[in-house]
Amino acid sequence: MKIIKARDYQEMSRRAANVISAQVIMKPNCVLGLATGSTPIGTYAELVERYQKGDLDFSGITTVNLDEYKGLTRDNDQSYYYFMNEHLFSKVNIDPKRTFLPDGTEPDSAKACEEYNRVIDSVGGVDLQLLGLGHNGHIGFNEPSDIFKARTHCVDLTETTVEANKRFFASIDEVPRQAYTMGIQTIMQAKKILIVVSGKDKAAIVKEAFFGAITPKVQASVLQLHSDVTLVADEAALSEII
Repeated sequence: MKIIKARDYQEMSRRAANVISAQVIMKPNCVLGLATGSTPIGTYAELVERYQKGDLDFSGITTVNLDEYKGLTRDNDQSYYYFMNEHLFSKVNIDPKRTFLPDGTEPDSAKACEEYNRVIDSVGGVDLQLLGLGHNGHIGFNEPSDIFKARTHCVDLTETTVEANKRFFASIDEVPRQAYTMGIQTIMQAKKILIVVSGKDKAAIVKEAFFGAITPKVQASVLQLHSDVTLVADEAALSEII
């Protein structure tokens, strides 16, 4: 694992954007695996700025997102489709027909997961997968478990995750309790993985996930087995290891 230490969130965002920019420039028709949540917002803002300056071209890019809440429509301002459109898709020259997320409106979990697996297979897999890191070590919505789930599946979100997400909703009762997420096997099959982490509150899980035991109780720990992982984190998030 390569660790890039940034001074703060802004530098973390810039340096993560450097990694993604290099991928897009080296392979203009690459497949990017994308993440949502508050941490990547700065990275997306950097990518948009570079596009607006004429430094990046997204016209040949395909994207597959990690996850989507079950039960939210695309026009719901808390859906991950809405998030991606707000922070990236609507601001660059990417072809909307080549931006993919699980279908949160599909009530049949097996059907939704099988269809998303077909989508990922059809684009030839992921060249660069962007990840955040949950406080309990989740990546995507792969929550602590007794096993690593291989492919796309429906997850019952833990109370910790529901609590973390409630700030985005009018009340905790509105927070979805389930989501569709890529599985660990799919994430691990990405050629490169980029993890962005910010804040002192993530320092303990950074140490546990990347320097502790490899266990499904901390799903991100499996990334220790991947051959090309870059962790970009600010000083606060790295404070327990550096």
